[in-house]
Amino acid sequence: MSELIAERYRLVEALGEGGMGRVWQARDELLDRDVALKELVLPRGLPQAEIRDLRERAIREARAIARIDHPNVVRIHDVIHDGGSPWIVMELVVGRSLFEAVRDDGAMAPERVAVIGLDMLSALRAAHRAGVLHRDVKPANVLIGDDGRVVLTDFGLAATTGDSGMTSTGIVLG
Repeated sequence: MSELIAERYRLVEALGEGGMGRVWQARDELLDRDVALKELVLPRGLPQAEIRDLRERAIREARAIARIDHPNVVRIHDVIHDGGSPWIVMELVVGRSLFEAVRDDGAMAPERVAVIGLDMLSALRAAHRAGVLHRDVKPANVLIGDDGRVVLTDFGLAATTGDSGMTSTGIVLG
């Protein structure tokens, strides 16, 4: 039997890992739907003050995403706490990253590249209108859904208007 998070989300499989997080496909047993759960993964041996800062960073990421309502930006559903750490509950985009698509299939047709570029421009404009600066746009953070939808993800380094920032010496991000 797979692990149950916050007595509601059953982990199905790990989808990816990087920086300070791991993303899981999970089943929301209350609403009977699949979602993506972003788990905060803390390096061992961190002082409590840095752990608190990283947990706050996860909440700030969720707040940044929640400020944006756009079809090319991953949708956030909730933030839950389990095991003392926040988990971000997001829509599950079934597909693969732009990085994986290029790695596996090679160069894309110019027309497809143009569509992806315009979708990312639209996503970034929406983010900027909401006062959010992504700061980590790269092929691994662009998802291409099996339905063709292009989605910007991973706002973990995002800065928002009015945010004092969370940059700390000695912490490697991204």
